[in-house]
Amino acid sequence: MQEMIAKNEIAGAVTVVVTKDKLAHLEATGFANVAAKQPMTPDTLFWIASMTKPITAVAVLMLQDEGKLNVADPVAKYLPGFADLKTPSGKPANLTITQILTHTSGLGEASGPAAQQTKTLADLVPIWLAAPMQFEPGAKWSYCQSGINAAARIVEVVSGMTFDAFLQKRLFDPLGMKQTTFYLTDDQRANLVTAYAKNKDTGVLEPVPPRPEFGPRDRPPQGNGGLYSTPHDYARFCQMLLNGGTFDGRRFLTPAAMKFLTTPQTGDLPTGFFQNDTYGQRGKNYGWALGTCVLRAPHDGVAAMLSPGSYGHGGAWGTQAWIDPVKGVAYILMVQRSNFPNSDASDVRREFQQAAANALAKQ
Repeated sequence: MQEMIAKNEIAGAVTVVVTKDKLAHLEATGFANVAAKQPMTPDTLFWIASMTKPITAVAVLMLQDEGKLNVADPVAKYLPGFADLKTPSGKPANLTITQILTHTSGLGEASGPAAQQTKTLADLVPIWLAAPMQFEPGAKWSYCQSGINAAARIVEVVSGMTFDAFLQKRLFDPLGMKQTTFYLTDDQRANLVTAYAKNKDTGVLEPVPPRPEFGPRDRPPQGNGGLYSTPHDYARFCQMLLNGGTFDGRRFLTPAAMKFLTTPQTGDLPTGFFQNDTYGQRGKNYGWALGTCVLRAPHDGVAAMLSPGSYGHGGAWGTQAWIDPVKGVAYILMVQRSNFPNSDASDVRREFQQAAANALAKQ
């Protein structure tokens, strides 16, 4: 990580490796804020962006475990407006919860001024329904923010709680994730890492402002990317998954629910962010489970040290958690870099995971 800081790839990082029952490694390197000389610490807060998605899927699966929904159900059972949704060919869309959680729904995205003015997840529903669908459901994989947010809205409808309140009561409090939240307090905001972008001309890291659509109290608790968390907190979430859905003797997910989170549900569709020549056309190396990316076959680069069946999710600003159930470890990287060409393929991630895998191999 010090090398990556020296190359101006990142200002600082927190790296974590956990097994199901212990913290194997936790280290903070560099600065959370360069100008203020504020050091990175294990309790620094990060916008974890799309690392929120697996947490959203866990919430849905908790409700399935209670018999309150089934991921094979039509979305329209819980969000009635979806009953009128038509595909590009004019057929009824009949979207399922599985499709919206695996990026195979073709649902249109919420964009423009109307989306920026929403205050609740319910406010977003008519905007998704007004957007033209992108393709016939199940025809392909295409990363879709609205689908994940629709799943978060279903959690609200079924549980009778706002999405943030449900996660707080059912997941964050019991797991001891004390700093994980959609809405930062003033104290937490003071502990929030500064994000940096690398200037393409000078190579210097320059601070960028927080994303305005996440964090304010009058914005929806967005299941696609709204959470802030600390390395320590997210490690506890990963340990629960490494333990097959249990943590400190408490069960959060049944083995059946864990299968939905760890087994591809996308058939033979190519998936993921390496589906072009730059990244080796790796679409067949990956499958998508509910809210998680699953590595079917390791390949050169960032996945070389992972076992088949490793699963997890990254975030827009370079954060990542990969859970390797074969080796029984999770690799968690917290950085805040806004313009990686592809944060899923970043050298920072590859170097961290390789160093961690090498150290584990020597034990």
